[in-house]
Amino acid sequence: MASVRLNNLGKVFDAGRNGRVTAVDGVDLEIPDGELMVLVGPSGCGKSTLLRLIAGLENPTAGSIFLGDRDVSRVKPQDRDVAMVFQNYALFPHLNVEQNIAFSLKFRKIPKPEIQSRVAEAAEVLGLTGMLRRRPSELSGGQRQRVALGRAMVCQPKVFLLDEPLSNLDARMRAEMRAEIAQLHRRLRTTMILVTHDQTEAMTLGQRLCVLYQGRVMQVGAPMDLYQRPTHRFVGDFIGMPGMNFVLGKLVGEGAMQFTEQADGGVVLGLPERLTKRLAKFAGAEVVLGIRPENVRLAENGAGFPVTLETTETLGHEALLHTRTAGHSLILRTAGLGQAPSDGIKLEIDWDAAAWFDAGTGQALD
Repeated sequence: MASVRLNNLGKVFDAGRNGRVTAVDGVDLEIPDGELMVLVGPSGCGKSTLLRLIAGLENPTAGSIFLGDRDVSRVKPQDRDVAMVFQNYALFPHLNVEQNIAFSLKFRKIPKPEIQSRVAEAAEVLGLTGMLRRRPSELSGGQRQRVALGRAMVCQPKVFLLDEPLSNLDARMRAEMRAEIAQLHRRLRTTMILVTHDQTEAMTLGQRLCVLYQGRVMQVGAPMDLYQRPTHRFVGDFIGMPGMNFVLGKLVGEGAMQFTEQADGGVVLGLPERLTKRLAKFAGAEVVLGIRPENVRLAENGAGFPVTLETTETLGHEALLHTRTAGHSLILRTAGLGQAPSDGIKLEIDWDAAAWFDAGTGQALD
């Protein structure tokens, strides 16, 4: 096993007539030995390129890559002691499960008895013992993915690299494979780096998440830290389903600060004293209020601010109410409803759960 350290790592591609494209831009990241790190972000953010740089399938334009104390920035992929699981499984259709799992070991000329032992152990761990004679065409998507994992396992790498390994599976199978990958990590205790654009996959699998956007690291931390305390508006929007609600406005007043929504007929919300003290230095500034759907609730006893109900998504155990104030939409999460509330509803905000961002930079205020 080994830790992974990236120092100011960069990758620029030559796009011909379109000039140069920066895919990875000055990434600094440390992944301790044995951690399951998830690289998450939208398509085109650089997460797969970053994984390929660690694997040695791409050469960095700048910076360095360390596995443990060893600089592998210019080391060939086969000499890095890492194993990569690809999105499309990359199995040989003419070989059976046993032969696919053992292929890389035969390529390395490992003794036959040891190959048989490693394959049998991997098959038992992954529930493939009864399928060793089948070919990939006879397997389900989840079974093929387990074969790909087994092929990586038998190499006994110091680092596992998984590039969107569940994206080709249906929703139910993805949930099952998430549990299997988590269980596999607990059993092997090997450093794993997994790439995904799926927030649910990232939140449920990662011990820590690295959120990427336009080739840059936006925030690194435990899943709930990113969910509850995003350091940038992008993180608050991307992490969570649905993402944060955002309302543009101004902080006005001093002794009794108010948040004034920047829209014609926008609402004016009085802030509690504890929040007024915390945000006093931002008085007069244009800011963005960020609030999670579960931290907006239906007001009782005529309190709160009025909104217009636009639509309701009933999801069984919960419902999402899509509402609109003068200039912004707000989604709130409630317990499953037998009947949607009537028009003319009012909402209130849990101010202790509110996040505040600079309207220009998107950075968290505090």
